[in-house]
Amino acid sequence: MSLKREVDKMGKDVKDGVDEARHRGAAEAEREDREVAGDVMTPGERVASHVNEAKHEVLAEVDKAKRKLRDAT
Repeated sequence: MSLKREVDKMGKDVKDGVDEARHRGAAEAEREDREVAGDVMTPGERVASHVNEAKHEVLAEVDKAKRKLRDAT
């Protein structure tokens, strides 16, 4: 593999790693918000929070998969 391609790959891996960490942090924040708010949240707010948490977890897994796929090629 050429040096340019290695550098490009490394840059993309770093970006995806940062994005994955950001999404995992956002998912954790949603969980903590639900724990702190407790019964104050309405059922609709709880559902929206669960959906946001799931969305961030999926996006984190996508970023992780992109890195794995890039490493395999």
